[in-house]
Parts: sequence; structure tokens; C-alpha cells
Amino acid sequence: MDIWLEYAWALLILIGLEGLLSADNALVLAVIAKHLPENQRSKAINYGIIMAFAFRFAALFAISFIANVWQVQAIGAAYLLYLGLKHVIQARFGKKDAHKEEKQSGSARGFWGTVGKIALADLAFAIDSILAAVALALGLPDSPLGDFGGMDGGKFAVVVLGGIAGLVLLKYAAGWFIKLLAKRPALETTAYAIVAWVGVKLAVITLAHHDIGVLDHDFPHSTAWTIVFYGVLVAIALLGWFSPANKPAAKNEEQH
Repeated sequence: MDIWLEYAWALLILIGLEGLLSADNALVLAVIAKHLPENQRSKAINYGIIMAFAFRFAALFAISFIANVWQVQAIGAAYLLYLGLKHVIQARFGKKDAHKEEKQSGSARGFWGTVGKIALADLAFAIDSILAAVALALGLPDSPLGDFGGMDGGKFAVVVLGGIAGLVLLKYAAGWFIKLLAKRPALETTAYAIVAWVGVKLAVITLAHHDIGVLDHDFPHSTAWTIVFYGVLVAIALLGWFSPANKPAAKNEEQH
């Protein structure tokens, strides 16, 4: 009985963890698609959600590959860092009309270009999601359910259930974030800052890989790093939420 209580507790923690990653994934979907006309925006987000489902379920059956091949982790980290830092630097140091230019270039890129960008972001988030889930599940004792896909059956079930919960949240959160971005425009830069920070997390996992060995193999799963990662994540989110850049949008909302 004790083992199943431990599994239930791990599942609750994982649902919360996957919820955070899915919320960020949903926010990024909303930000990438927001330049499109409303009918195309909804379609692009729906494609993004379908691809997120596909990538995360594919990742479940490639756990050993993703967890052991550091190049896969490094590519995901590099893409998230590039995507996040590019927009944060542009927002902070770019020209005042950079946002307008980006919107125009986004329109020129068109629907399928936007869907492609969403696909890459979904893939990187899928890698991070599965690594986070596996890291938590591997700390559990072996169950009496046998092995499945090269992993203990009970641990695999925890990873699958946590992933499904995260995807359900992703489905309903993306549309809500589109509306929220209209009221709090500073959250767009915040979303990309969080993307870059998740990229740092994937980079830390890569550097701790046994073939690289720059960091201790257990460091990415240590209590200290976990506290630092989520502490910074929450701080970035709060800074974006309370940013003075949101005030003009709030005034416009009140006038309408």
C-alpha cells in the first residue's frame, strides 16, 4: 500500500510540474500566433496543440533515446535559448517600432511559417517535459507491474498520466492566454524570457550528461537547482504580470 501512496504523491507533483510547463508552452503558442488574423490564429493554435500531443506521446516511446542522447537535449536547449533571447534582446534594446516590424514580418511569414515555428517550440517543450517527468519517475521504487518500453510499468504510467494532464491544460490555456496578452502586453516578453530560462534548464541537463560531465550527473535533479529554477521562473512571471508596460493596455481596456 505504501508504494502506491508514494506513486500517487509523485503523480500529483508531476501534474503540477507538467501544468507549469504546459502553461508556458500555451503562452508561447499564443505569442507566436498572435500576429495572424483571428480565424488563422485559432487554426494555428489548434495545429500547435495537435503537434504538442503528437510530440509528447512520441517522446514517451523514445524515453531512452531522449534521456541518453545528449545531442537531442543540446539541440532543444539551443533552440529555446535562441528563440527566447532573440525576442527579449529585441524588446529591450531594439528600435521602438521593432514590435510593429516584427508583426509585419510575421504577417509576411504567413500561416504555415507560423505553424512551423510553433512545431519547433512544441518539439523543444516535449523534450523538456519528458526529461522532467522521467527524472521524477526514476526516483520511485520499482512497481510489481513489470517493464514497459524499457521502463518500469508503474513509472511509465506515472509519466503518461502526468503528460496527459499537462496536455489537457495546454488545450484550454492557449485561448485564454491570447486574451490575456491583449490586456497585459508585457507578458509577451515574459513568455520569451521563460522560454530562455527553460532552455537554460535543458542546457544544465546536457552539461550533466555522463558523456559531457561538466556538471555533476545528479545536479539537474538536486533540491538546490530545483528551488533556483522554479524561484527564477516565478520571479520572471511576477515581473511580467506587474510590469508598468501593462498599464496603457489596461487604460485602453477601461475606455472600451
